[in-house]
Amino acid sequence: MTLPDIPALDRAAEPGLRARLDGKAKPPGALGRVEDLAVRLALMTGREDPVIDRCRLLIFAGDHGLTAEGVSSYPSEVTAAMVATFLAGRATANAFAAAVGAEVRVVDAGVDADLAPHPALIDAKVRRGARNAAVEPALTCGEVETALARGAQIAAGAAEAADVIAIGEMGIGNSAAAALVVHRLAPAPLADCVGAGAGHDAAGLARKAAVLRRAAARTAAAAPLDVLAEFAGLEIAMMAGAVLGAAGRRRPVLVDGFIASAAALAAIRLVPAAADYCIFAHRSAERGHDILLRSLGAEPLLDLGLRLGEGSGALLALPLLRAAARLLTDVASLDDVIAGRL
Repeated sequence: MTLPDIPALDRAAEPGLRARLDGKAKPPGALGRVEDLAVRLALMTGREDPVIDRCRLLIFAGDHGLTAEGVSSYPSEVTAAMVATFLAGRATANAFAAAVGAEVRVVDAGVDADLAPHPALIDAKVRRGARNAAVEPALTCGEVETALARGAQIAAGAAEAADVIAIGEMGIGNSAAAALVVHRLAPAPLADCVGAGAGHDAAGLARKAAVLRRAAARTAAAAPLDVLAEFAGLEIAMMAGAVLGAAGRRRPVLVDGFIASAAALAAIRLVPAAADYCIFAHRSAERGHDILLRSLGAEPLLDLGLRLGEGSGALLALPLLRAAARLLTDVASLDDVIAGRL
């Protein structure tokens, strides 16, 4: 398949951007990693005056055949119920989006239900749920390619209306699928990638780990497209496509927690240049997320013990991006302050 072309960052511009920040009305380096973020945003957008005002959160939803094995403490029907909650504006993601001024769109990548049309719903369904990865490939190669292409197209469309694109997800059982993806693509031992998800007790976690060992033993897949086909859900594959599509339009991608990060990992393994456009919002409490981040050399912006998904952590990090951009555009230079040119 043809993957989006992703522009290389102009690294030669970085010293000038650092000099501009050092000349602001503050001690050089006084704002620490916020200054690093400002430089990254300028390089991503190709502008010395980056604008990060408009944000669109894309929540990708899909179901998983793995839930038949008891890998989640919730039934798969909760996926469609939560989609309805997003569309009603009553989920955590909606509350946080309202708090930070972001738009929310829900993408039906592969929900195992027929969803009624809604202005905030994007119908991109490839099929009704992924297959049971413990016994067969979750997706065909064609389904993965379709999901990637649709995700890239959705993100490219969102780029027309947003300065930054945040990605989140909803899918009962998707922390199990993400653990398998991270296991192969980080790579990392499977046991280090399996966490409690939505809230397993010790017995539930042991059951989940056993199911995932069976799934992993079924195939030696290690190439990104093969790993997505063997283990991923459609929301994970479509999020990976969205990362590529947003990066292709020079839009920063604000990545949520463990599952969204697994999708970003797949995107980066497919097109390494995508890493330059990914901003990891937070370090999730889900086991395996820290391993994933370290495999990419990524340092997230926040560490709040979150493990909800939905893009909730990405939304909480959004004000940091806006503040970093305004550091370049709104703060006076020290020379102007001294000369009274304000």
